[in-house]
Amino acid sequence: MSDTLPMTEALHIAEHIARQAGALLRYYFERPRTFDHKQTLIDLVTEADRASEQLIVEALQKAFPEHHIVGEEGGGYGPPMEKTPYHWYVDPLDGTTNFAHRFPVFAVSLALSGPDMQPLLGVVYDPMRDELFKAQREGGATLNGRRLRVSRVDNLAEALVVTGFPYNRWTAEDNNVATFGHFARRVQGVRRVGAAALDLCWVAAGRFDVYWERGLQPWDGQAGMLCVLEAGGTVTDYDGRVSEAMWRGDAVVATNGLLHAQALEVIQHGDAAPRPLALSQPEGEGV
Repeated sequence: MSDTLPMTEALHIAEHIARQAGALLRYYFERPRTFDHKQTLIDLVTEADRASEQLIVEALQKAFPEHHIVGEEGGGYGPPMEKTPYHWYVDPLDGTTNFAHRFPVFAVSLALSGPDMQPLLGVVYDPMRDELFKAQREGGATLNGRRLRVSRVDNLAEALVVTGFPYNRWTAEDNNVATFGHFARRVQGVRRVGAAALDLCWVAAGRFDVYWERGLQPWDGQAGMLCVLEAGGTVTDYDGRVSEAMWRGDAVVATNGLLHAQALEVIQHGDAAPRPLALSQPEGEGV
């Protein structure tokens, strides 16, 4: 499939579009803003989401008129999916809640996938730090041109891990709260940043060692998952399989590879998973 489309050129175009969208988000970030709700009070959409998606879609349609585009805010654009083997997944503003509260952690995410939903290339741009993560299948992953490699941490007790929570967490029984607690009792630190695309890219960069989450959409995870894989990491679903459900984002575990089995054990067995031995410390000193 990649023989019929110059992937390096497509990746360069995607990077240029992501940077343009990021500049637009920086502009909106400094302005007074209002936001609307989608299905719940937790699930927000801003003027910046819509403006960024319009910019991205128009640019992709100009560059690749024969490709199908799936945008988070507007749905499908271009030819029907079944008419083309090339499908773009666009998150114009990953981390909308952060953005709406002026917490400066959000990104633009673009991925090009085939009909099997396996990404061919991906770009994630963090406009507040001017960090451009990109990856090409079998071509490696980079951050601002520097080759990415996952961490070498091999003991879960020494790991910094990251996750997210679903938008229906107020009512859903499987809302990740219990699993968060299981990891918290077994790792060096747990973080919840609020932008899945960046969570995954930061695993690829070795800043995090493990990421897990349910309930993503393809536009949330496709580019970041490819970055992890091309940086030498491992990505599966909660059963340890490379599945279509994983590529859809239904259940994603991304690690440096060395910790994958340990992370799956926590996810699958919960409080029955092994705990690290407690280290002695001076009386009264916290962790």
